[in-house]
Amino acid sequence: MSLLIVGATGTLGRQIALQALTKGYKVRCLVRNFNRANFLKEWGAELVYGDLTVPETIPACLKGISVIFDASTSRPDDFNTLKKVDWDGKLALIDAAEAAKIDRFIFCSAQNLEQSSTIPLIKMKYGIENQLKQSNISYTIFRLPGFYQGLIEQYAIPILENLPIWVTNENIKIPYMDTQDIAKFFLKSLQLPKTINKIFILGGPKSWLSAEIISLCEQLAGQSAKVNQVPVIFLKLVSEIFGFFAWGQNISDRLAFVNILLIKDNFLNTSLDLYKTFKIEMNDIIQLNDYFLEYFVRLLKKLRDINFEDIQKQRNLII
Repeated sequence: MSLLIVGATGTLGRQIALQALTKGYKVRCLVRNFNRANFLKEWGAELVYGDLTVPETIPACLKGISVIFDASTSRPDDFNTLKKVDWDGKLALIDAAEAAKIDRFIFCSAQNLEQSSTIPLIKMKYGIENQLKQSNISYTIFRLPGFYQGLIEQYAIPILENLPIWVTNENIKIPYMDTQDIAKFFLKSLQLPKTINKIFILGGPKSWLSAEIISLCEQLAGQSAKVNQVPVIFLKLVSEIFGFFAWGQNISDRLAFVNILLIKDNFLNTSLDLYKTFKIEMNDIIQLNDYFLEYFVRLLKKLRDINFEDIQKQRNLII
């Protein structure tokens, strides 16, 4: 079985590529910048030039491919790029996949699409879901939660650098996941015929409040966070009046998905069935506590190594 991964240099895409290669799949990665994607080649993947904003580059990339993994997405603060990639580009990809008679199309979507139609990126993802349903391609759609990896930049780094953390006053718990575990579900779906033409809402074994994540980081970092709280109602009002604008990545991401934060999804009610369907044990999923602990241990080791090198340099200068 040969796989084409779109968005393979991204946080999730590279995990899909690595695990697929480890399992012996033939992996091809659609890339725009070969230098940036060189690590994928070193892992054993085939690199092929393709650009979703240039539809004529797509068909040649699908030659000999059985399955497409679409893990690409744009940041929500650039509407022009967003439309070219997440709408026009995805439509061109689906058309090319139909023409190439691709066996399976695995699509990364987002949660609570039906209730969040005012957000451009979410609206486009929902539209692509519908396009896949209406196509002649067998598909599996995964609606994803936030990634552990994104929490490092949003919470851990600001605390370590004594910078403010912007949070909303929402009281909604989010079942974040490590991209390694998300990739497990993606690849497992290839072995399970009952996942064909289905939509799955993914989430980790535990849901987290922003306050709980901040508290965890404070404990591990050994220092307090500077927290600036902005009411969700205020952010929603601002977004409706002025549209999307950047407040820095932490707060802009919350502004972009403020409607999602106001909606309580029903993931916890269906999580047991989800894990059972994919034959994955919850105990095998990486816990957020362990993920952050490993991050801070590695960071502290790196800082110790840097300090040791500085001391050695000072000694050499004295000698």
